[in-house]
Amino acid sequence: MEEFTLEEVTKYNGKNGQKTYVVYSGKVYDVTDSDFWDGGEHMGLHEAGSDLTEDLDMEAPHESDALEKFKVVGVVKK
Repeated sequence: MEEFTLEEVTKYNGKNGQKTYVVYSGKVYDVTDSDFWDGGEHMGLHEAGSDLTEDLDMEAPHESDALEKFKVVGVVKK
């Protein structure tokens, strides 16, 4: 499985034709095909290319299992 630094993930911000990746709990998910991530933003609250672990655990109106339908493309390097 591919390993990413958090800095590398920021390149996948969904802008200018880039894929749209987000991190949750050390896993990197490809949410490019999600209608909820238009232009690299999720509902105007979250930015693609970032670690959403804290946001999903504390603030999101849905559970982290919402990411389960998306492909895991890598993990964050420790």
